Amino acid sequence: MSLTAKLLLSPLLVVQALSARARTPRLPEAAGEREGDVGRGPRLRLLMLGDSSAAGVGVAEQSQALAGHLPAALARMAGLRVQWRLLAQSGQTSAQCLLQLASSDPFDADVAVVVLGVNDVVDQVPSHSAVAARESIANRLRNGHGVAHVVFAPLPPVQHFPALPQPLRWVAGQDAKRHDDAMAAWARTRSDVSHVPIDLPLNRELMADDGFHPGEPVYRICGTALAEHIAMQVWPRLSA
Repeated sequence: MSLTAKLLLSPLLVVQALSARARTPRLPEAAGEREGDVGRGPRLRLLMLGDSSAAGVGVAEQSQALAGHLPAALARMAGLRVQWRLLAQSGQTSAQCLLQLASSDPFDADVAVVVLGVNDVVDQVPSHSAVAARESIANRLRNGHGVAHVVFAPLPPVQHFPALPQPLRWVAGQDAKRHDDAMAAWARTRSDVSHVPIDLPLNRELMADDGFHPGEPVYRICGTALAEHIAMQVWPRLSA
């Protein structure tokens, strides 16, 4: 969206954003264990980190969230024993996730899956700053935690979020696409990082009650897609 159009719409967008924030229910993070072990075979240590969509906001239990679907699907597809850990907090921007990672207890992992971006869009973080923070996350994971490959989930199609009115929904969707395009372009410059596009047919039936977070079907779609990418594209290179 052009800067001129955004400036013209900005008073309306601010009012709509404040109204949407006020009326959208604040859902808790999913309950349940944040580490586990699933499957049999060669061991892969998997770290999942990020914002509310990593933390499972929108469903009741971690078994229904990304932490439930991704490790199980990966173990099944690749014939692996997946030891997984979840490090996530609702509301985090990419820069805040970097701070959480820096202050976390020592751990090692082989592959990390990062789910971030919507809060960067909501907080109007410039796309280059958000990408720089995610680059720092990837570097810290590699150099400080032994992670061989970092997989970045895409930003969702925010233009389909039922909780957002128009034109805010369309503007936020354009911002999210710009952020995601910048992330994908950066990921192509590194062999130890990947960005996985996922086709998400979002509608109110597939999303949480707040119309903003994923419902269980969306977590299942994303977990399966990310697991397939790791099983088909990442694990064969790591195990060679």
